[in-house]
Amino acid sequence: TNTSKVPNTSATAASSGSDLNGMAVKNAIDKIKKRLSPVAVELICQSHNIQDIKEVNIVFENNVVYDKYYPEHSISFQKLIQAAYLTQISLSATGFYKTPGIYFDRENGTGEPFYYFAYGMAVSEVEIDVLTGKHTLLRSDIIHDVGNSILKGIDIGQVQGAFIQGVGWVTTEELKWDKEGHLLTHSPDTYKIPTVSDIPKVFNVELLENAPNVGTIRQSKAVGEPPFMLAFSVWLAIKDAISAVKNHQIEPEITLPMTAEQILLSIDKLTKQ
Repeated sequence: TNTSKVPNTSATAASSGSDLNGMAVKNAIDKIKKRLSPVAVELICQSHNIQDIKEVNIVFENNVVYDKYYPEHSISFQKLIQAAYLTQISLSATGFYKTPGIYFDRENGTGEPFYYFAYGMAVSEVEIDVLTGKHTLLRSDIIHDVGNSILKGIDIGQVQGAFIQGVGWVTTEELKWDKEGHLLTHSPDTYKIPTVSDIPKVFNVELLENAPNVGTIRQSKAVGEPPFMLAFSVWLAIKDAISAVKNHQIEPEITLPMTAEQILLSIDKLTKQ
C-alpha cells in the first residue's frame, strides 16, 4: 500500500490486505483482459481459419488463450501480448475495490458494518503450579474458518501466530500504571511477550474445509487477526485448573491477563472460602 503508486490506497491493516488488494488486483486484471480479448479473437480466427470465436468466451489459462467452446483452437499468451503491444494496446491498469454493501448508523446503532464473519473453535489444556502460579500450555487444538484458503501454509501460520499473540494478551502482557497515571509496562522490556517456550507442547491447527466465502477474492476470508480471540481457550483453561483446587465446587475469581501473580491470588482466595 504505497501512495506513490496508488494515491488513495488503504493501509494493510485490520486483516483486510487480501480482501481489498486482492480484489483490486483482480479489477486491474479484468480491465486488461477486456482489452486483450478482441485481439485474441482476431488471432485465433486467423491462426485456425474459423469465425465463431466470441470475446465473452475467451479464456486465459496456463499460458494459452482460447474460446471456452473451442479449446482445441488456442494461441499462446506470449503471441497475444506481442500482438497487443504492436497494436498499441495498453498492457497496464490500475485496479480499485470498495467493499460492497457495508454501512453503519452510529446514532441509531443500525446497519451492516461487516461484510462477513470468520469463525473458529479452540480447546486448550494447561497445567498450573499452585506454589508458584506458573502455568504450562500443554496442548491446543484449533479449527478455523478461512473460507477457501488461498495458500494453506500461510493461513495456518497466520492462525498459529495470532493465537500465540492472544496467549500473551490473556496470560502475561499486564498493564500497570504508577500513582500519577503513567504507564509503567510500555514496551517488551517492561512486560513479557510470548516466546517459543509459550507455544503449546502439542499444537494442532486445521482449516475448515468446504466453506467458500462468496464475494471475496478466491472465496477466501481474512485470517490475520481473527484467530487472536481463540486464546480465550487458554484463559478459561487456567480458570478451570484453578477451580480444580476446590474440586470444581467454587467459581474462581479471574482477571485478564492471568499472570502467575493473579493465578496465586485467585488460588489464595479460593482456599480461604
